[in-house]
Amino acid sequence: MKLVTYSPLPSGQPRPGLLLEGKRIVDIPAALGADESTGSMLGLIRAGDPMLARLRELERKSGVATTPLAEVKLHAPIPRPTKNVFCVGWNYLPHFEEGAKKLQDDRKLPEWPVFFTKVPTTVNGPYDSIPYDSAISTSLDWEVELGVVIGPCGKNITQDDAMRHVWGYTAINDVSWRDVQRRHGGQWHKGKSLDGTCPMGPCIVTADSLKWDELQVTCRVNGTVKQDSNTRHMYFKLPRLIADLSAGMTLEPGDVISTGTPEGVGYARTPPEFLKPGDLLETEVEGIGVLRNPVG
Repeated sequence: MKLVTYSPLPSGQPRPGLLLEGKRIVDIPAALGADESTGSMLGLIRAGDPMLARLRELERKSGVATTPLAEVKLHAPIPRPTKNVFCVGWNYLPHFEEGAKKLQDDRKLPEWPVFFTKVPTTVNGPYDSIPYDSAISTSLDWEVELGVVIGPCGKNITQDDAMRHVWGYTAINDVSWRDVQRRHGGQWHKGKSLDGTCPMGPCIVTADSLKWDELQVTCRVNGTVKQDSNTRHMYFKLPRLIADLSAGMTLEPGDVISTGTPEGVGYARTPPEFLKPGDLLETEVEGIGVLRNPVG
């Protein structure tokens, strides 16, 4: 199943919807009855397996009222996460190597995943503009990533049990201000957390509908391919990421994990390339969809 958060045009209130054949949307609160569990994507996720069963039944049902995709505005599937978005650094070997070469450091392959976060105000819609403020920085970079949405709550999750805690998948671009990222003693949080630097969507694909470890991930700038890889090249696979992240720390329904980016980022190119106002950033994850975010 593909689920979205959308607003009917011109000025409807955001609500969760069921996307059918990539063309039409079922209003979930209208179809299932409006209450706390159906009023938002977080409500659907928190309602667990019984809600997934209701949504599958709705997907199979004929004669349900729908709205054309062209007549709505899509938002990020989870417009305002309750916590920071968890992110993973250096999780594709070629990206690890290009960074080491560019920064001329003798880094060793990590024994543990590198985690950092992006604050909730970074989350941006699949087609919304990415803010650009040249007074802060001009080194705006791209990073296509597979996003994982947590379902059942868990702490100290084992690798064997990890995938049971995945509710679905989405596409994310970990947009990064590189000089800001590096000016704070090597701590990335600030440069990764400026407003609007986490475009997400265009939907969440439920975990039962997508094979996560064979997905093409692609990033384009003004139609030119900058990154093109596959999730099978992840260094730390999803079960390891979930197990390590949940060690001593509870993962809750609706938590989002951005799982790392492959090679081809702008700062590692010769000469470096960065996004500028007027550029169109496209982020594509196979089986999920394409984000199209203008810059500035």
